[in-house]
Amino acid sequence: MIASTAPIRCLLYPSLGEIREHVRVELFARALSERLGRPVVMTIAPTYEALEAELAAGRVDMAWGTAEQCNAFEPQARAVLRAVRSGSWHYHSALVCRADAPLTLETLQGTRVAWVAPRSTGGHLLPLRDLESRGLRPGTLFSEQRFLGTYRKALDAVMRGEADVTAIFSNHTDALAMRATLTSYLGEDASRLTPFHFTTSTLADGLILTKRLSEEDTAQLISVLTRMNTDGAGLEMLMGPFRVEGFIRSPGPSAPVSCPRPSNGAEYVAGELDTEGRCLRLWSPSGRAFGRDVRDVEGRKLDEALGSEASEPLMSLVRAVTRGGSDGRLEYRLTVDGEEKFYAAEVTPCAPAPFDSGVRLGLLVRDVSGMRSLEDPLYRLASFPLLHPEPLLELGMDGALRYANPATHVAFQDLVERGPTHPLVHAALTWAWRGMPPGEPAPTVHLDGRYWELAVAQLWDPPGLRVFARDVTLRKQLEAKLFQADRLSALGSLAAAVGHEMNNPLAFVLANLSFVREELERLKQPLLIGEAVPRGDLDGIMEALGETVEGATRLKHIVQDLRTLSRKPPEHRARVAVQPVLENALKLLRGELVHRARLERDFHDVPTVDADEARLTQLFLNLLLNAVQAMDPQDAARNVLRVAAYTSEDGAVVVEVQDSGKGLPPDLLARIFEPFAAARPSSTGLGLSVSHTIVTDLGGTLRAESREGRGTLLTVTLPAAVPVADPQSLRVG
Repeated sequence: MIASTAPIRCLLYPSLGEIREHVRVELFARALSERLGRPVVMTIAPTYEALEAELAAGRVDMAWGTAEQCNAFEPQARAVLRAVRSGSWHYHSALVCRADAPLTLETLQGTRVAWVAPRSTGGHLLPLRDLESRGLRPGTLFSEQRFLGTYRKALDAVMRGEADVTAIFSNHTDALAMRATLTSYLGEDASRLTPFHFTTSTLADGLILTKRLSEEDTAQLISVLTRMNTDGAGLEMLMGPFRVEGFIRSPGPSAPVSCPRPSNGAEYVAGELDTEGRCLRLWSPSGRAFGRDVRDVEGRKLDEALGSEASEPLMSLVRAVTRGGSDGRLEYRLTVDGEEKFYAAEVTPCAPAPFDSGVRLGLLVRDVSGMRSLEDPLYRLASFPLLHPEPLLELGMDGALRYANPATHVAFQDLVERGPTHPLVHAALTWAWRGMPPGEPAPTVHLDGRYWELAVAQLWDPPGLRVFARDVTLRKQLEAKLFQADRLSALGSLAAAVGHEMNNPLAFVLANLSFVREELERLKQPLLIGEAVPRGDLDGIMEALGETVEGATRLKHIVQDLRTLSRKPPEHRARVAVQPVLENALKLLRGELVHRARLERDFHDVPTVDADEARLTQLFLNLLLNAVQAMDPQDAARNVLRVAAYTSEDGAVVVEVQDSGKGLPPDLLARIFEPFAAARPSSTGLGLSVSHTIVTDLGGTLRAESREGRGTLLTVTLPAAVPVADPQSLRVG
């Protein structure tokens, strides 16, 4: 039978998603992959519910589940490995409050609680059950209940006074032990919180091995996982992502599993020697080391116990420590049973025992082949920021620079000096201050003739921002050319309508000027000889000149509207009032619209936006022109163009453009914002693509809804202009 090479898929619950754990999760997966001889892929679930859904659907081989999930899925799993913390595979939940505002169960009435998540055992379910068992109903006990997603956020909320109490898992019902747990989350601020009640215990969370795994794979996984932190391989740090010391097979019911196969795990040797290298004591968990039996070797020389090849580097270390009188460490390579392995040896002088005049040396030799095999992946992961060709930096929530890779210092040489006032830092902090959702692009920053597109990620441990800056100058230059081409295309489409619009005032301007000239020629001679001119003649001339001024003014406004559309955008954005720009775009389309449809306005007061007026005019003109041309002139009496502007519930500016045309088929609607996706043969297909780019560049969204035979609705949402944020006021929510 050929062993499977398909990857083992493991899903982790979301509280493990803190940024500092990602590298250790990756290394843990690599360590498992090496020991199992097949790839292990670990991903982090977005929510507890998503993890549970994947387990229920049978789409993962292994999952790190909460205590509740382990209990629920254990009957149908191959096995469940419970986490061991502080020597126990049970844990409690502790209710925690501020040290300067102590609470008891009797004084909880009317307080505010910050829970972790609905499916979190230690952060919600366990304390909930404990309170209910005491006759305390959370729905009436607490004045406010909120779910904040992680233990750190819940603890932060209590520290800031936004909540009075929270719950956190506790390995033991001891306040001092609880202090260590709080310190792991809060550092020196841990003393500001104190536990005041511990619940009963529950079996710990752990790894659920599903029936997608074969019995053989399950047995091998159990062998590897239960020995990973006890075989001396130096892999203790890989337990970090789970905050555990190791795993133990769950004592609860589970499906039968075959006995674990013998593992070729790493080994270690501990003992005491004298200065001559004689073994006073020597011990190994397996009783073997370097391919030899090391039981009952006391009194023998090291080379007799371990063999000359294995003992030679150890004896050189013994001699160095004896001469120097201090600790010594050595790493060396050795071939054992035909396999090359790496060892780390430590020799330490021991404190003299009573009635013992001789010098004793402590010896520890560990097989570190497992860690050495992970060095290349570790260095590769660690080198990513250094070798990344584009700027990458990490900021505190006050704008303080925590880290910047070399590319950052090359691109922004004044970053350190300017600190929080640097435009790139200010843009990232503004993104966080607005509370933008993950993945939402931050504004593009223009510096020294180059454009930088920012991608900002929120960090929670500790709070901060990770910023990637991408040089998009070339793309912006190409976009500028595309925008200009689209403007010229729009101007071409408007030429006939604008020409008609200009012809009307131009015709009566010329006619009035001709009339005035004829009248002045007729009255010239009487005026020269001083004869009286009838008042009616002069009134007619003045009226004609007044109409001429009105016509010339109308022509001026039309030209100004066209210049707004065609001029080059400025280098920096400004605050722009949306409604006047929308009105100007409608005026440009008036000649076209009058022959196509009836206009319905629904304008409300809206805040200003940070934008360029020319780009905003181009955006609205594209949307309006698209809507007008979608309606058949033969149905002008029934056609309606509805244009609305209002403020959304979250304070954003919303503009809707709706036509009563033929609508779009689903396949075209799905790609309506792609370049050259045109609904009409005469269209370039660029207008909506360019519009979408303009909107997203402003941090907004453009959405299209359409049904064949019922028209199309285009909705623009733009963030309102915000006051300049004070970096000191930015805090993680």
